[in-house]
Amino acid sequence: MQIRDATPADVPALTAIYAHHVLHGAGTFEEVPPDAAEMAERLARILGRGWAWLVAEAQPGEGVAGEVLGFAYFGQFRDRSAYRYTAEDAIYVRDDVRGQGVGKALVQALLDRAEAQGFRQMLAVIGDSDNVGSIGLHVSLGFRRAGVLKAAGLKFGRWVDVVFMQRSLGEGERDLGADGDTRAG
Repeated sequence: MQIRDATPADVPALTAIYAHHVLHGAGTFEEVPPDAAEMAERLARILGRGWAWLVAEAQPGEGVAGEVLGFAYFGQFRDRSAYRYTAEDAIYVRDDVRGQGVGKALVQALLDRAEAQGFRQMLAVIGDSDNVGSIGLHVSLGFRRAGVLKAAGLKFGRWVDVVFMQRSLGEGERDLGADGDTRAG
């Protein structure tokens, strides 16, 4: 597979992949799938801020070449300036290719991009403490559990936890620099 930057041409595939997760999983707390126009706005917002939105694309011999297998993106964890070094990831993989390394490749590429942009922490905010696939994927890439919000959401007629995971990037919390900052923000 190839990992590349998402483009507006990918919006139909992004919309379909995410809709499946909204309708069938507790990894996202959205309950109504956004339409293509909303997904295009989300993509533009992430890219407009200079953050990464990546897709995994099938190569010849891996199904239909050029087909989007999954996507992942990161953005600043919260808008307040104190969070300018902390990113949050999001990852969604087509159901028929889960467990084949697509998600891991996407998250690794996100980590590399975020670190290159000067982020010092990456957070994963995972819906459902039973989401062993996402939790295991993040553990395999060096994330550690940072906390659990019990029964934070209600989806599919049941209370759903939120699992926070965290991984340091680059110097992490070390080396503030002479001016008490690490990059322009």
